[in-house]
Amino acid sequence: MSVIPMFPLGSVLLPGERLPLHIFEPRYQALVHDCLQQEDPSFGVVLIARGHEAGGGDVRHDVATVAHIIGHEAIGDGRYLLECVGGERIRIDAWLPDDPYPLADVRPWHDEDAESVIADTEFDTTWARVEDLYELIGRLESTENVATPGFPDFLSLPISAAEKIWSLAALIPMGQSDRLDVLSAPDARARKTALDDAIENVTAVVQFRLQP
Repeated sequence: MSVIPMFPLGSVLLPGERLPLHIFEPRYQALVHDCLQQEDPSFGVVLIARGHEAGGGDVRHDVATVAHIIGHEAIGDGRYLLECVGGERIRIDAWLPDDPYPLADVRPWHDEDAESVIADTEFDTTWARVEDLYELIGRLESTENVATPGFPDFLSLPISAAEKIWSLAALIPMGQSDRLDVLSAPDARARKTALDDAIENVTAVVQFRLQP
């Protein structure tokens, strides 16, 4: 277990996902300043269960992701622009006083069943659901004149089916509750089930919006 800085957000950060941040609140300016003194500048990103990102006093979940700072720019008045990428999952064992920024005692959270394997053929079914979903999203774009996410490039996804889950989950326009379910799944197979459920949920929402 170790104590690390934490950044509560209104969104879930998934492993491998990019996270741009504009740091302007004084407590997080201090967090970034301290992180940049490290050889591997990083902090935990956790979803806020209740409350708001700014001002403190929020209630936080106990599953988080380490965000590694891969680029930063000081833009004056102590503010920063950060480019981060999600790393390993962590569990929060205890919250420490916010002094001056949130701190938590955390431990790595590895998959409970490290031998859990997903065959490529199993992932094919998930990808077919994604294709169906994005066909519906395209119809939504034409009927509602709204901007929608572009279709994911299958060839750009990682080779292994287990790693594809993280990458694809970051591309599906799902709600934060579904993203948290994916992040919180105990192993790769449970994660695939959570992703399939999220795709089904998003599909149902789009189908509802397409009704005349």
